[in-house]
Amino acid sequence: MSLKAIALVSGGLDSALAAKIIKLQGVEVIGIAFITPFTCPETKSLAQSIGIQIHPHEVSLEYLDLLRNPRFGFGKNLNPCIDCHIFMLKKARELMSGYKADFIVSGEVLGQRPMSQNSASLKKIEKESGLDGLLIRPLSARLLPETMVERNGWVKRNLLYGFSGRSRKPQMELVKKIGLQGFGQPAGGCLLTDAGFSQRLKDLLNYQRELNLDDIQLLKLGRHFRLNRTAKLIVGRNQQENQRLINFANTGKIILRPKEVPGPTAILDTKDAGKELLDLSAGIVARYCDRKNGSVRISVDDGRNSRVINSTALEPDNLEALRV
Repeated sequence: MSLKAIALVSGGLDSALAAKIIKLQGVEVIGIAFITPFTCPETKSLAQSIGIQIHPHEVSLEYLDLLRNPRFGFGKNLNPCIDCHIFMLKKARELMSGYKADFIVSGEVLGQRPMSQNSASLKKIEKESGLDGLLIRPLSARLLPETMVERNGWVKRNLLYGFSGRSRKPQMELVKKIGLQGFGQPAGGCLLTDAGFSQRLKDLLNYQRELNLDDIQLLKLGRHFRLNRTAKLIVGRNQQENQRLINFANTGKIILRPKEVPGPTAILDTKDAGKELLDLSAGIVARYCDRKNGSVRISVDDGRNSRVINSTALEPDNLEALRV
């Protein structure tokens, strides 16, 4: 019997090991990498390392909807880990018939994450995803109830592993044992576990009803300042960010730049750009210009009209009160 499995690959070590373990048992493994604004694995080198084909699937817009109200809540930051795992596994289940896959492989490790990878959560995730018996976690399988995949003899339980906890030493030893290339240290990761990024995203969710992918990409750039409920200023930190901010400004945002002195580019996202708001924005831009004292001329361009504001740098305490 020729068997096929879909393996979820995140770009991290655990999912790569899980896929490799099943491949070594003679199962044809098809890698699936779900692309969101918060995770984007480099699939080409990953596929070569594991020795499988990896197919990227874009799910960004659906994932943004999940963030609004995750059923099982958030982790330490804005990471909806349980809902995320369920979402990804449901998506993988929908792909099974198209790829003619018999079961699903995941790199979860028992006890590695306190919220989403304890015994009860792993059981809940399997049930909610509709994959009862068809989901195998090769790194911790010996510590978990036997699955239908094992009972049917599709994979041998004695060739699976019993890893648990947060230590990565067993995984690194397994890397050497099975010859997995390109993994010097565990990698991967999700922006939603980053405290700074999560704070920016929380601000966006609080103040903006409709989100698009540009909104999320902008969270990764610059210094962010919440000016009022409907206005946010993003200030570039270097030349590369300045250019990227200009590229995003074609969506109706206002560009602010110093005229005669070196300094940052900023974009103002607002529906009501009154004089007070523009003066405040110009003061923030002036704070990051090379001239800290005296007046700085700031160009303000909304795509239709351009003007210049004479501004002085906003005081540091006032600046920090607005920082996201």
